[in-house]
Amino acid sequence: MSKGQKVTVVSIEEGNMGFTKLLDGKRVPKYHLRPETYGTIDELNSFLGMARAVTKDKTVKKILFSIQNHLFVIGSDLALSGKDRSALKGEITQKEVDWLVLLTRDFKTLAKPDSKFITYGETLASSILDVARAIARRAERQLAKMKSKRILDNLKLLEYLNHLSGVLYFIARYEEKRAKVKPKHPNYNLSTQGRIPRT
Repeated sequence: MSKGQKVTVVSIEEGNMGFTKLLDGKRVPKYHLRPETYGTIDELNSFLGMARAVTKDKTVKKILFSIQNHLFVIGSDLALSGKDRSALKGEITQKEVDWLVLLTRDFKTLAKPDSKFITYGETLASSILDVARAIARRAERQLAKMKSKRILDNLKLLEYLNHLSGVLYFIARYEEKRAKVKPKHPNYNLSTQGRIPRT
């Protein structure tokens, strides 16, 4: 460590008794919508890190890394409850939203998926991305709830999460195409298959 380098110390005592401290110093219950939402963003970021570690595609790795950085910006934004936004080091804008729109178009063109529902689980990378997509949808619902309560300061976050789930879906289908596997579709006749062989 170089001389003069700052060290960030994380204290677990701040979260005692069921409360947590926001970026502006305000203390709220851990079940408050803000920590609930940025906790979901952190969960999403973790799964994207797993997907980035698993994928063999260098372009996908770079894209997922960029998205992870965006999610840190989103988490910081959600952890700020006051009107003073000077504490933020970055902010999601239309530029990042437009980037996701372009990625959706590009990966949809590459993957060429059909319009049917699919049963997830064909490759490890696509499966992790499908989990991440579901978490992104949950985060979007939580952001929508924040908007309805008028505590979402940057409405671009809601747009970003809306497009992100689509991007992750099409990257997952692209991963399956790269692996030369075809996704399976749900069987609605409730048939049962598979038995444990008797020894």
